[in-house]
Amino acid sequence: QVQLAESGGGLVQAGGSLRLSCAASKVPFGRTFSSYNMGWFRQVPGKEREFVAAIAWILSTTRYADSVKGRFTMSRDNAKNTVYLQMNSLKPEDTAVYYCNAIKDIQTWVPLGSWGQGTQVTVSS
Repeated sequence: QVQLAESGGGLVQAGGSLRLSCAASKVPFGRTFSSYNMGWFRQVPGKEREFVAAIAWILSTTRYADSVKGRFTMSRDNAKNTVYLQMNSLKPEDTAVYYCNAIKDIQTWVPLGSWGQGTQVTVSS
């Protein structure tokens, strides 16, 4: 199971930008980070965790939730064992704790690992 850590969250005004990072600190023996499909998720207290974005290891194909299309961009740097989420034109509705995880595929985004601490994103109006 890959071990991940999120970072890059913070406080920003509506319309601003943030870039989140998700770094793998450990990759199972015999595996490479580039072979994992990866996903970003977010959650607010009392509500269900929701899918935000995903990226595949094949051709780095991406998929986004309708609520963030055109505003968020996911990318990966396999040499650094890291995936990113560039968030532009942020809205107060984007306020949440953001998590990353390895996923089975970018269509169903079934998580393969355990959830970490996440990183808090707060967007003020």
